[in-house]
Amino acid sequence: MANNGHGHHGAANLTPEQQKKMIEQEMKLFEHMKNIKYKIAVMSGKGGVGKSTVAANLAEAFQKKGLLTGILDADIHGPNIPKMLDVEGEDVIISNGEMIPVMSRNGIKVMSMGFLIDSQDTPIIWRGPQKSGSIKQFMADTAWGDLDVLIIDNPPGTGDEPLTVLQSLPEVDAVIMVTTPNSLSHEDVLKCVGMVKMLHIDKIGLIENMSYYVCPHCGEKTNIFGESQGEDFANEMGVKYLGNLPLTEQVPESANKDSTMVNAYAESEVATKFFRND
Repeated sequence: MANNGHGHHGAANLTPEQQKKMIEQEMKLFEHMKNIKYKIAVMSGKGGVGKSTVAANLAEAFQKKGLLTGILDADIHGPNIPKMLDVEGEDVIISNGEMIPVMSRNGIKVMSMGFLIDSQDTPIIWRGPQKSGSIKQFMADTAWGDLDVLIIDNPPGTGDEPLTVLQSLPEVDAVIMVTTPNSLSHEDVLKCVGMVKMLHIDKIGLIENMSYYVCPHCGEKTNIFGESQGEDFANEMGVKYLGNLPLTEQVPESANKDSTMVNAYAESEVATKFFRND
């Protein structure tokens, strides 16, 4: 098992009652995670690179391949997964103190912070400890049942939320980093990879999103955000290069249809890339 810094941080400063609650929470988390074969975190150092799009399409691709799949949307401030999987506004059933994930049309189990806020327009204004505490509770209380794969969609950066997710999970099997071709995105991803390596998670893959634009009329490819450097960048960081994805008008269209590329445009270049077996 990877040692990801999981443990009772600062437990010595807690009251016996708080320590007991903390141990109970960790036991519940372990109990709910033990029947999940693979846990894959999707991350990025930068916002706006299409991380949730990648996470949602990955989940759909795994499910279509016959794997029982769940997706955990740990983004408190911008939970996009419910919209992409067409389960926005659904209510979470709570049974015996456990939250039962919402089921998507294709049978993906979905749990998101978005289900727990009053309205999509409600801003959540929390400091770090509140965020960490709510994510831990959120993860510990969700009853996933048996799953082959759980995708965890993290908020961007190296702050409280992704750190809490990675440290709380009993084991993370792999981390997928999402970047775009520009150098600013690379700098942020480099920091994110550094954080993951510090937590002793060594299976890291890189996807370069918006790598090129394909003209819908003539099929010409253009590098809008600069020359693709994904493979060189992955080699430089010592992580596995998983490939690149084009920028296409169908991506925002699929989100507006409350769907994913894998579902709405199954024959597209983007969708087929999610089904590669190498």
